Amino acid sequence: MDVRAPSSISAKVASGVAVIASVVAGIWVSGALITNDFGLAMALTAAWMGVAAAACLAIGWRRPGLRVPVIGAYLLTATLAGAYLGRSLLFDDEVRERVVRVTPPASEGTSRDRRAERPENSLLRRGSFEPVAHAAQGTATTIRTAEGERVLTLTGFEVDNGPDLRVYLVAGPARDESEVDEFEDLGALKGNKGNQQYELPRGLDLERYTTVVVWCRAFSVNFARAPLT
Repeated sequence: MDVRAPSSISAKVASGVAVIASVVAGIWVSGALITNDFGLAMALTAAWMGVAAAACLAIGWRRPGLRVPVIGAYLLTATLAGAYLGRSLLFDDEVRERVVRVTPPASEGTSRDRRAERPENSLLRRGSFEPVAHAAQGTATTIRTAEGERVLTLTGFEVDNGPDLRVYLVAGPARDESEVDEFEDLGALKGNKGNQQYELPRGLDLERYTTVVVWCRAFSVNFARAPLT
């Protein structure tokens, strides 16, 4: 009986998992954390993938028993990462949510008493999307609902698709990546096309956070912005 077999299998599994974790972590750090400059982020990511490939080849050369799990794990991770990043560039994600609308003004035939009794959705701020790094269009609106909640709606909305897009409310004009510093993350963009709605945190100061930004977290890119007035 080969008593080394279990430990050998464990080493292979552990080495494969370590490669996957290291490559993914490196993509995240080089693409999203080090810099907000898109060109530099892409260059750092490419450099990291090259370094990781060289390291895996070196391990495979020196440790023939780990060659398959190490190189295989790298190729699998690189393929999946490429597919994830590439898919968003080739396909649109369209949503058709039923969003809150501002209550229209009462007609002249409606009595003031009846209008006062009826709960209304009220407009807080509104702005149009404009491109920063990518083409975009549509309207961003913050609304206080009849129930007292506050929401952000995107209507007539369309932006180029991309990996790991987020919706930020930014303090400041957010004219480029350097101005996306203080922000509230409202969550993942539900779709790069179509109407959609996001809840606003209680206590968020809308006098301070005045610009809606579509942000690519994977590569630290400001896709588009909508200044709210």
